[in-house]
Amino acid sequence: MRGRVLAAYVTAMCVSGLDATIVNPALFAVAADLGVPPAAANAVESAFLASLAIAMPVAGWLCDRYGASRVFLAALAAFTAASGLCALSWDLGSLVCFRVLQGAAGGVLTPAGMAMLFAAYAPEERMRLSRHIVVPTALAPALGPVLGGLLADTLSWRWAFLVNLPLGAAALLAGAAAPPPAPVTGGGTGGGWLDVRGLLLAGAGSGLLMYGLNEAAAGLSPLAWAALPAGAALVWALARSARSTELPLLDLGLLADRGFLRGAATATLSAAGLLGMLFAFPLMYQDALAATATDAGLVVFPEALGLMAAGFLVDRACARWGERRVVAAGLLGSAALFAFLALAEPGPWTLRAVMFAVGLVLGQAVTAVQVSAFTMVGPQVMGRAMTLFQSLRMLGGGLGVGVCAAAAAVAGYRAALLAAAAFLLAACGTAALLRPAAVTARKAEPTG
Repeated sequence: MRGRVLAAYVTAMCVSGLDATIVNPALFAVAADLGVPPAAANAVESAFLASLAIAMPVAGWLCDRYGASRVFLAALAAFTAASGLCALSWDLGSLVCFRVLQGAAGGVLTPAGMAMLFAAYAPEERMRLSRHIVVPTALAPALGPVLGGLLADTLSWRWAFLVNLPLGAAALLAGAAAPPPAPVTGGGTGGGWLDVRGLLLAGAGSGLLMYGLNEAAAGLSPLAWAALPAGAALVWALARSARSTELPLLDLGLLADRGFLRGAATATLSAAGLLGMLFAFPLMYQDALAATATDAGLVVFPEALGLMAAGFLVDRACARWGERRVVAAGLLGSAALFAFLALAEPGPWTLRAVMFAVGLVLGQAVTAVQVSAFTMVGPQVMGRAMTLFQSLRMLGGGLGVGVCAAAAAVAGYRAALLAAAAFLLAACGTAALLRPAAVTARKAEPTG
């Protein structure tokens, strides 16, 4: 019966991973069908990423209070239903609203699924699970761009969302048929009070920032100029609130550790650059170069293969050259490749090679800096640190998409790709300048 828990988890992660990449090649068709400029379609992705990031910290509290299995099934049902609603969208506003729901469900789905899986399998059995999990969950996001392009060209962009329905239903059936695992906490607050103030500030602040960037992408307006500073003010209020809250939604106090701050800032800026590029390039390839959505998906597809290869190479690369050199080379190399995409006009096979190289070198850099960031994080705060790290990465990705969309609207797609490269240069700067404190000094500090 535990096999059904594993089947439900793997299928759900495939749905989530596929959805993360299947939409980008179809965004040009989305914009054309809904009658908006291509750059304005950034709201479809930035809203999804922002809601995903904000929902992640709530997952632990929900699992502690209601049980991981129940939360997983509820999140999966909500994600599947939201996918169907996305396919029924009648304008950009409705699609963005349904993507917010989908992102919120997705933000809860992954941590709840992991908690459910760990409840079903003993610690000594969990390592063997990787052989069943790694390949399907890595292949799904890799196949997303190709499948999204094919569906947009042959059927409709709406099928990029409808494809989630049978997969989501299969995962729900497997999960519902499995016996409930032993109670497990999700790394939250033990069922205590939820930081509602922090949740509202995070939601409103990131929402206003994304809205302002979307307005800028649609054409600079007074709403954009008002929303951006208002969103920034609410994010500042969130940071102040976290200092005075016993169990904040996002424990920003962890950023006092310079090593963790270095990793979180570098990973956040890297996500902004990568996701900004993955948003802007397929649009440029279809809009400026008159390619099809399938062509765009096939060109972007090797980037995911490069990311998969990076996971096998990063250990040896860091052992040979050191973490700092791997990070610097990966970020600088990726920034140069982004600039090449912006300034050159290579053929399809050259573009595929460039995309593979981006995934290979940037994947190693981000993996190396993430491992380094958690070197001195104690086990008693590991759950909160991972939640903060992943949430910041998702928020960075959403902001990167928004900034690149605004750059594309104001100065063209090439400017958007150069903006993505600038994010990677900024990430390289944080990795180089934010040096962790001496290990001996940090060990002497209290970890509670």
